[in-house]
Amino acid sequence: MKKLIAGVVLGVGLTAMAHGAGDPEAGEKSAAGCVACHGAGGAKPMMGAYPKLSGLGEKYLYQQLVAIKEGDRQIAEMTGLLDDMSNDDLQDLAAYFDDQDMTVQQADPDLVDEGQAIFRGGNLASGVPACSGCHSPQGDGNAPAGYPRLGGQNAEYLEKQLKAYRDGERDGGQNAFIMMDVAAKLSDSEIEAVASYISGLN
Repeated sequence: MKKLIAGVVLGVGLTAMAHGAGDPEAGEKSAAGCVACHGAGGAKPMMGAYPKLSGLGEKYLYQQLVAIKEGDRQIAEMTGLLDDMSNDDLQDLAAYFDDQDMTVQQADPDLVDEGQAIFRGGNLASGVPACSGCHSPQGDGNAPAGYPRLGGQNAEYLEKQLKAYRDGERDGGQNAFIMMDVAAKLSDSEIEAVASYISGLN
């Protein structure tokens, strides 16, 4: 019994380290180079097509940084920016951005009803699952699973990413195939509506 309890404690401890291993203070120094595109704390990008990085989830952020560095996720604007960073540096950077507060946008009132219906209930007719199933009803994500926080994210960025998943342009990373399957069933109007709704979700 003691061995079983020790194993569970050790497993929980290792899981906690895996999901929160970075040092936000160390990551803040590296984040200075990100301000030009993503704004202070990653919360106010210079363009709507750029993502907010604040509060997305350390595991998700780390996975994306690694994928970008290794070329599994191609982002022209990020080319070469992470080349000199170690995995520890990327973990610290992820921890820093996750530690920042996400600011919330204002959803388009004309799109709220459709967007909310898709986010909370999906589309039974076309087989679209509810976004809230993985990303939580409040859009807070699921940090241990590596599912990012969505609530407050730029609508323009969300639209761009959903279309990239749908078109097979974003196919790298652990959960890409889940999102590719979901996005393949979304119309342009549904993508616009759910992206707008999510941008105002808190």
